[in-house]
Amino acid sequence: MLTGPGALSVVSVPEPSCGPGDVLVRMRGTGLCGSDLAVYAGRRPAPYLPWILGHEGTGRIVAVGAEVGGLRAGQDVVIEPDYCCLACAACLAGRTSACDSRAAVGLTVPGLLSEYVVVPATFAWPVPPGLPPEDLVCVEPGTVARAAMRRSGIAPGQSCLVSGAGSQGLLLCQALVEHGVAVFVQEPNQARLARACALGAAPLLPGRDRLPYFFETSGAPGVVEQGLRRLARHGTAVLIGMNTDPLGVSPRDVVAGQITLIGSMVYDHPGDFAGTVAALGPGTKTRLGAVVSDNYPLEDAQAAFVAASSASGKVWIDLS
Repeated sequence: MLTGPGALSVVSVPEPSCGPGDVLVRMRGTGLCGSDLAVYAGRRPAPYLPWILGHEGTGRIVAVGAEVGGLRAGQDVVIEPDYCCLACAACLAGRTSACDSRAAVGLTVPGLLSEYVVVPATFAWPVPPGLPPEDLVCVEPGTVARAAMRRSGIAPGQSCLVSGAGSQGLLLCQALVEHGVAVFVQEPNQARLARACALGAAPLLPGRDRLPYFFETSGAPGVVEQGLRRLARHGTAVLIGMNTDPLGVSPRDVVAGQITLIGSMVYDHPGDFAGTVAALGPGTKTRLGAVVSDNYPLEDAQAAFVAASSASGKVWIDLS
């Protein structure tokens, strides 16, 4: 439970009950990302306190509701933590990321950093047995990265700049490299930069030609403007990281540069999550866990949150 900015306590709560359309999941691991850190630090207020954090999770089904088909107790699952309504105009158009009724786990509804959680069955995705938890806790942020890549339209053989090599930037670098893209990365943290290069990216060197694609993952103030200056004419900029500062770019620069600007919000159900889960199957080369640097037991959750802000890679909490 988050009890105040920067303050966590491990507490006992009643085991949740499984509704007719739900599954009860015994959690195995929960990853940490920038939005979790923002709530933890108080930069993004929790709906109320105490509050359960976390939205990147994997576990095993221990019970299924009476109306659930296709899932059973004993299956390993990853959780798609953006519960869209599936009935509004945006959802019916396939843009579930724009659902006005979307429930964001850990942000607007209680999170996954708990021994047991109840999940609507529609948003529990079975995965092949035996996959390491390091891979599975990265499925959700990996889907964010892959959705951004899909929306950009970038093709194999093209090149791009990725700004930021936190866990989201690392997963994006990994996805782009696997897609056959030449990836150049900007990151002031040298350990993170080294990890991005180990995934197949290269540091952006002074004098490098302008690039046709730019992905911003950090949300740091001023970084979008820097990236747009490295964007080639007719280029595409994809914004993933968020902050509340106004953009310091003029309409003239956008028009004269014929720039396409895309805001990429999470992913769209069900296709994006399904694609990431499929990439984990037998015979595939995807190892999402290659971006992981640290894990902590639940009783050390406070240390995990402190470490995540500067760790060289992904940090997750082991609930097994």
